Amino acid sequence: MRTLYEPIEPYRTFYLPVSGGHSLYVEEVGNPQGQPALFLHGGPGGGISPNHRRLFDPAHYRIILFDQRGSGKSKPHASLENNTTWDLVKDLETLRKHLDISQWLVFGGSWGSTLSLAYAQTHPQSVSALILRGIFLCRPEEIQWFYQEGASWIFPDLWEEFIRPVPPENRHSMVETYYQLLTSPDEAIRLEAAKAWSKWEGATCKLEPDAQVIDNFEEAHHALAMSRIECHYFMNQCWLEENQLLRNVDKIRHIPTWIIHGRYDVVCPVKNAWELHQAFQEATLQIIPDAGHAYDERGILNALLEAADSCKSLPSSSWKMPVS
Repeated sequence: MRTLYEPIEPYRTFYLPVSGGHSLYVEEVGNPQGQPALFLHGGPGGGISPNHRRLFDPAHYRIILFDQRGSGKSKPHASLENNTTWDLVKDLETLRKHLDISQWLVFGGSWGSTLSLAYAQTHPQSVSALILRGIFLCRPEEIQWFYQEGASWIFPDLWEEFIRPVPPENRHSMVETYYQLLTSPDEAIRLEAAKAWSKWEGATCKLEPDAQVIDNFEEAHHALAMSRIECHYFMNQCWLEENQLLRNVDKIRHIPTWIIHGRYDVVCPVKNAWELHQAFQEATLQIIPDAGHAYDERGILNALLEAADSCKSLPSSSWKMPVS
């Protein structure tokens, strides 16, 4: 099984002003003349980490990573204003044009897979290939499964911690009640709810729970952005029509695509990947038999690295800007 590439520092970082008063933190890593690869983090609100830089061969790829609106180092932190799926789709095109990139490989996991699909279906001419992990299609039943009833049956002990901030009489509508808590004017209420929301995901994302991952998810800066932005998006069904991403697959059938999903993914059940592949049979589907949701579980990581290597064979004409 393969492991992450060696740690690497960005050769360039900058802030990109976008609409609505937001400013995105951006990193460029690897080969400045290489094949462009865009990494889209999860959440929404999850932010990038140094290990995300290590998912691509730095000798071959020009790796672009950024914190989406309100996430990580982007400003303003944890902001819900002017923060929708379609704002993010516009941001990707703004960034692509700013970097003078013709086409790029788009690599997204979890919410990143949602955003990758929404972007590719809106701007198919901008995408040379897709690598999608832990498929999330943002359908009502998927949100119901993880935040109301379903995953709670598998992790009843962890669910007990998740529901603790919510009064018993309001537990029939967890997302709606959490939204009230996460937007409360009381900072202490916001932070308690943020940590509980974020810990629930961190504790369930791996086949074998990882204490370090849980601690990272509970860290206040991360927890506030992830919980507030996720809940904001889910309250609005991510501004997607039901099954929109499945219905619009015809727009991207020509794009080489890899779908990688853990068999025991509780955050985003493998049914999502199966149904995407049924609609999009041109894509390559890999179900990893001994993995949950996290990108760095051994089998998932190996498949992601192999998929990225497969994309190296794409003709350079699909991503190199013509010489004027």
